[in-house]
Amino acid sequence: MYARWILTALLAWPLIAALVVLAVPVRLAKYVALAASLVELALSVPLWWTFAPATGMQFIVSRPWIPAWGISYIVGLDGISLFLVLLTTVLMPLSILGSWSYITKRERGFYSLLLVLTTGMIGVFVALDLFLFYVMWEVMLIPMYFIIGVWGGENRLYAAIKFFIYTFFGSLLMLVAIIVLYLHAGRVTGVYSFSYMHLLNQAGLLGAGGGAWWLFGAFFLAFAIKVPIFPLHTWLPDAHVEAPTAGSVILAGILLKMGTYGFLRFAVPFFPSVALDPTVQLIIVALALIGIIYGGLVAMVQPDFKKLIAYSSVAHLGFVMLGIWALTLQSVQGALLVMINHGISTGALFFLVGMIYERRHSRLIEAYGGIARVVPMFAAILTIVSLSSIALPGTNGFAGEFLVLLGSFRTYPVATALATAGVIVAAAYLLTALQRVIFNPLTQEGNKKLPDLTPRELLVLVPLLVCILWVGIYPKPFLRRMEPSARQFIELVRPGSTQSQPVTGGQP
Repeated sequence: MYARWILTALLAWPLIAALVVLAVPVRLAKYVALAASLVELALSVPLWWTFAPATGMQFIVSRPWIPAWGISYIVGLDGISLFLVLLTTVLMPLSILGSWSYITKRERGFYSLLLVLTTGMIGVFVALDLFLFYVMWEVMLIPMYFIIGVWGGENRLYAAIKFFIYTFFGSLLMLVAIIVLYLHAGRVTGVYSFSYMHLLNQAGLLGAGGGAWWLFGAFFLAFAIKVPIFPLHTWLPDAHVEAPTAGSVILAGILLKMGTYGFLRFAVPFFPSVALDPTVQLIIVALALIGIIYGGLVAMVQPDFKKLIAYSSVAHLGFVMLGIWALTLQSVQGALLVMINHGISTGALFFLVGMIYERRHSRLIEAYGGIARVVPMFAAILTIVSLSSIALPGTNGFAGEFLVLLGSFRTYPVATALATAGVIVAAAYLLTALQRVIFNPLTQEGNKKLPDLTPRELLVLVPLLVCILWVGIYPKPFLRRMEPSARQFIELVRPGSTQSQPVTGGQP
């Protein structure tokens, strides 16, 4: 029974709650939004144990929407999208709670947009009709534009417009590619449908012809902007720096994963002949390596702690792209794990920067120093989260990056060896920043009376700390649930290549 209604409920409930938030008095807006997001989380939690790893796409609902155009409401969930949906429902109530004292103007608008954004993000991860996928992609774009543009920093309009132009340009190209693919499949089969499985089957028949190259290029650009891949990353630091804390957390924790999810779900399986072309592989792996090294080196010289974290995202997502294109079971599972871990660790870092900013109204690293003496809980949590971000063994970051490097070495040994330098660079920029912020001498007067974390702030951070340690110490439950979907992805792209690959998730 649960399987028949849960995905629709997860999509509809935030929209209903957003309307309620707009209708209630301003003083109640954040309470209603928090309650609604907690209900959304409670609805999604049973997905963890009702999901059966070995049975492929599940919780499928299929209903005609606009049958004359072959558009249907089709949603479903597999081991790739499961964790992204759960990550979304976990981060949303934390984002609302993290905005509790920071957002003081237009509160109803802010919290209602967060709820609408929830529907868009979950919709992207569960849509199995490409028209529905595009609609959800745009539903995600518009609320984030306003969250940055209305509640952001001094240069919020510039950052919001830049974010919108980059993302909207890519999504328009993707829409054209979807329509062309839809028309091609209709001419070949006589059935005009935006169904994912229908278009997947027909896209595979395109081979490596010119049409397939053009279509792959359109999908690639749309998803590469969202990842973002170097050199399409320039919108990201501006958006992160100017966005309010909740916007930065959602942007890093969830929205960036839509690009890598798009490669896993659409671009690579639809056009495997193009994706595996030696030239394409060389370009993608080279861009992933540039992102890993360049993102780390640029982060190293940032004076702004928030911008440092933003550039670190470019490096982390480079590991994901390397893992996807390596096409081994370990690398793909590692890429999925890095996606989840990045949302947890980087989300926690943005929360921490936002909390200290509310106290000192500065994100500059040089504005701090030695604050571990006055805010020991803040310093301890910042240290743990930073160590997870640089992939210290025993934390979530290590499990994902180790699997990516282990699996990628079989396919790209030289590139993988170079990618390990990214781990060293990450340690250099984060440990240096950590020392300057909390361990140097306490010299600034404004830092000597900083209040430590409040119970509300601890309530935001503790669940993320639990996830950091859980995934780092015992990743087996995650790997077991994603393994069959990772194998299926590899089989779609390179049939027969997973038969000799070892199991990493284990048995229940």
